[in-house]
Amino acid sequence: MHDPIIEPWTREAPIIGGTSPTLRALNLRFLDLDGVAAPAIVALPPARKAAIADCPYALFDLRFGDDPHWRSRLDIAVPDRVAEPGVSNPAVVGFVRLALIYAWHLATSANLQARLSLGMDLRTAAVFADATLDRLTRIAVVEAPDLAPRWPRCTAFWDGLAEAAASADRTRLRWFHGCWLLLASGKQLH
Repeated sequence: MHDPIIEPWTREAPIIGGTSPTLRALNLRFLDLDGVAAPAIVALPPARKAAIADCPYALFDLRFGDDPHWRSRLDIAVPDRVAEPGVSNPAVVGFVRLALIYAWHLATSANLQARLSLGMDLRTAAVFADATLDRLTRIAVVEAPDLAPRWPRCTAFWDGLAEAAASADRTRLRWFHGCWLLLASGKQLH
């Protein structure tokens, strides 16, 4: 079976400051998830979503900056939590599985890239690097409710990103792609 997200991982070198094909594909898949991505972005045509997805960081988050959360989830001494039925839809769970495997891949092969692209805490990257893929795929159902847009409280970022993409203003879109430096350093955009 050919999967356009997983297949390139074996050939893809991490690119700090650029967008890897895998991250671009994950971002695009995230932007297509109804009820998770920003509504203004979900409504955009595919070409505009693709332009948004082409940025050097994940547009999604799974609490990668929350070290205690992941330490408790990936501790092999702690059994997996059993998910309640109907917690999430299959598309979201499938996306979360891919995102967790991608996070593991970055943590094991390019720790700095995991921190830059995913906002992953240094200690969380170490925990991910030690995790088994089997454990990660099993907990995807439990983690699915935590899937959210990156920086969800920064509406100026998300609204501006959607407007820039809708207007096809490449310069403005690149500016928003570069905003991650400000957001990652904790500064608010106005």
